[in-house]
Amino acid sequence: MSTVGFIGLGTMGLPMAENLVKAGYDVVGYNRSAKRVDALVAARGRGASSIAEAVKDSDVVITVVPDSPDVEAVVMGEGGIFENSHPGQLVIDMSTIEPATARAVAEAGAKAGVRVLDAPVSGGEAGAVEGVLSIMVGGAAADFAAAKPVLEAVGRTIVHVGPHGAGQTVKAANQLMVAGHLQLLAEALVLAEASDVDPVVAVEVLGGGLAGSTVLDRKSENMLKRDFTAGFRLSLHHKDMGIVTAAAREAGVAIPLGSAVAQLIASLVARGDGGLDHSGLFKLTEELAGRSQ
Repeated sequence: MSTVGFIGLGTMGLPMAENLVKAGYDVVGYNRSAKRVDALVAARGRGASSIAEAVKDSDVVITVVPDSPDVEAVVMGEGGIFENSHPGQLVIDMSTIEPATARAVAEAGAKAGVRVLDAPVSGGEAGAVEGVLSIMVGGAAADFAAAKPVLEAVGRTIVHVGPHGAGQTVKAANQLMVAGHLQLLAEALVLAEASDVDPVVAVEVLGGGLAGSTVLDRKSENMLKRDFTAGFRLSLHHKDMGIVTAAAREAGVAIPLGSAVAQLIASLVARGDGGLDHSGLFKLTEELAGRSQ
């Protein structure tokens, strides 16, 4: 699989495509914004002016787009991947979408003679740039084995988690946990500051014990500095929490804490803070404590 068609060169997609180039793959990228395509070309990839051009000569096609309707349009829509694919081609959707959509895409792919995997990622922009993403893959075991060398160019933890849709289910669980960690970290820091404890010292101690987490390591500084420049926007996490609650409803399980955090994220987005990093949960937590600066 030497040629990779890459569709969606956004915050996550562009560094992933660049890492594929660095690993020796011939990467043909398409994006609605030409500037992102130009950036890939500058990194020694190739640019495509359409989905068809990115797909036609590729051994594997990767998609990284915002939401379920985007995946449906790019993969199954007019002028999309399946209309321009060839038998045996491997399509890896690395977006974060509803598990039901991932299963529907896989079914359509089978009818088109195309192999499909859902392979959402975790690790944020930093993980994409560093090539150390965690990748949870749903689909056939043989297709996973074929895709693994490609995935190893963009990720470090790469696990086949089950059949089609399972990757998206695990990603929903991931986003549920990240949201909970962020909110509890925000509450812990507000508590420390309100109690006249140096929050920097508190973070150092918390990080060395059972409360330590990647969320604490990567997001505590944002909260301490009140710098919510987006790495992963609240609006995207809001979308993901919609996927989480829908998946929980489909599975017939309750997520009481997750539902509460989903509402807090929704309130931030509703008031216009959707462009902030998801560590911006700290901002609302301070306000609810009457301690906003």
